[in-house]
Amino acid sequence: MTNKITLLLNPAAGRGRGSKAAQLVASALRAAGFAVRKVVGENAEEALARARTAVDGGTGALIAVGGDGTANLALQAVAGTRTPLGLVAVGTGNDFARALGQPIGDAGAAGRLIATALKAGRVRDIDLGKVGGHWFGTVLASGFDSRVNDRGNRMRWLTGRFKYDLAMMAELASFRPFPYRIVLDDGVVQEVEATLVAIGNGSSYGGGMRICPGADLTDGLFDVTVVGDLSRTTLLRVFPRVYRGTHVRHPKVTVHRSATVEIAAEDIRGYVDGEPLRPLPLTARCVPGALRVIGP
Repeated sequence: MTNKITLLLNPAAGRGRGSKAAQLVASALRAAGFAVRKVVGENAEEALARARTAVDGGTGALIAVGGDGTANLALQAVAGTRTPLGLVAVGTGNDFARALGQPIGDAGAAGRLIATALKAGRVRDIDLGKVGGHWFGTVLASGFDSRVNDRGNRMRWLTGRFKYDLAMMAELASFRPFPYRIVLDDGVVQEVEATLVAIGNGSSYGGGMRICPGADLTDGLFDVTVVGDLSRTTLLRVFPRVYRGTHVRHPKVTVHRSATVEIAAEDIRGYVDGEPLRPLPLTARCVPGALRVIGP
């Protein structure tokens, strides 16, 4: 493996901690004998183009410094290649790094771990989800949670978790279950009223909400969590359980395992790794071993 390593940087991650984090990671890599090049674009499209150029040019690894959005961007450059990905989690959610057992919010520790793992050749292959040509590492979200994201993204005058708490309360005011059409590997069509449907390659989204607590990054299958037709009162009572993953014990919640999932519903946008994708219908496919990751 070449000793040339590429850092994909989101300077705004963690409210501006991204640039400082990148310096710490670069220092750790250089101390271990690696040459480091930083990639940052004026926008996501430019940054992705530069990351792909680095991968096509044979970089030894791509290190994403930021949150889940930066990690998702990096996936589009390295998925399906043998270029390993490292994550330095300094964003808001950091669910992909959490699923991989990486340090959260400690760029120095993450940089040292990546440098040590690269020196030792410690990499492993994991599964990814794919919708059309777009890859994702954690969860494809749809339904109530994606509606909350839609509303929160429109609240540009607010930042942080308070914005999404406010968006959630606003969505609850007009909440109703959504008619879904779901098709799994067995081909049986399920027509259900559901609060949300989450397709999990990883277990969590939203900064540690374990919506698909049994998801395994290496089993070749998604965990598909279907939260049924809850009332507003029941939703308020059940939703906090998602942080422990115990919501799946509720009788209105079912979990399926499938390598391919088709979902359709009116006026619902899909989100992957916390990023807006496009409106349903969507078909997600689990691709075994699609990503090579660095350590631990």
